[in-house]
Amino acid sequence: MKIIVPIDFSENSIKALEFAIFMADKRNAKITLVHVVEVIYDFASQAAIALDSMFKDGENLLKKTIKKYEASGVEMDYKITDGVASISTARIADEIGATLIVMSTQGASGIKKALIGTTTVNLIREANCPVLVVPAQANVSEIKKITLALEFANHEEKFIDWVIYMSEKWGLGLEILHIQTNQGFREELAILGMEGYLHKKYPGLKVRIHTFYASSASEGLNLFMQEHDNMILVMCHEHKNLWDQIIQKSQSIQMAYHTHIPLLIMS
Repeated sequence: MKIIVPIDFSENSIKALEFAIFMADKRNAKITLVHVVEVIYDFASQAAIALDSMFKDGENLLKKTIKKYEASGVEMDYKITDGVASISTARIADEIGATLIVMSTQGASGIKKALIGTTTVNLIREANCPVLVVPAQANVSEIKKITLALEFANHEEKFIDWVIYMSEKWGLGLEILHIQTNQGFREELAILGMEGYLHKKYPGLKVRIHTFYASSASEGLNLFMQEHDNMILVMCHEHKNLWDQIIQKSQSIQMAYHTHIPLLIMS
């Protein structure tokens, strides 16, 4: 498992690193810290001097951070570069074949001002691997299960396989969340079909399917998170309607701005 952790040395980004260390397979995992220097100057000479200083400071902090956590037993290295944080991180993830990106909410404003910041949203759009967003309030020791939100669509099959594999690797329980905005025979058949699919492909798999009835997907997710915690919530980037409501800070999902639930986005 290759995990990338974007780090700006804020308290939130260090929390994301600690979350990644806890979730990493110590026998077969490597964490790469990525620090991106973003600086804009009007004069080239000033830019060169500033970048050199910021690279040196960043490299020293990266080395100190790795030294601090070496007792965890997880192999760690680092990469430092300049550019746009989301683009640079996604590029490095591709270069090393990353399994997962674990990142915090915005270091400056945190989750209080928005569910996820601009850099996070852009990284999710750019990345070709799953991105786990860790809120400032998240407590990794309380995580007991993975909840996979599904629409029962064709594109979701590969995500089901990945989440089942990772839930076993992490030793976490697994449940599936399906939010129904309509009630009827067709919807009931879809649920029975999912149960049959999982039973056939993964005999013996212990999984619970939650069905939430709501007027909209975001309302259903809102209600579910009010009643359930101690989980990593997994969504697919292809869930256009729900995803758009989240990144547009829909009022119906406003409670999620203060949630302590980590959000894993599958791309």
